[in-house]
Amino acid sequence: MRAMVIRIGNSRGVRIPQPLLKQCRLEGAVDMEANNGRLIIKPIGKRRAGWDSAFLRMAQAGDDRLPIWDKSPGTKWEKTEWKW
Repeated sequence: MRAMVIRIGNSRGVRIPQPLLKQCRLEGAVDMEANNGRLIIKPIGKRRAGWDSAFLRMAQAGDDRLPIWDKSPGTKWEKTEWKW
């Protein structure tokens, strides 16, 4: 599919047909980058998307526990001043 680069004020733009917008799930804000002479436009993913399932997998694998070496007795300050 081809499109024309058009003037939009002092900038330039490309009209993206609706079918491409739907196929690429583009709406609202997007991420853009130039790479090797190409313009790449990507939908912005939700921040921390997938963290719930990743933490669940970590817990199931036992990777959510502190390492044994981190169970040091602590410093004098930690023993006398620190309150949980």
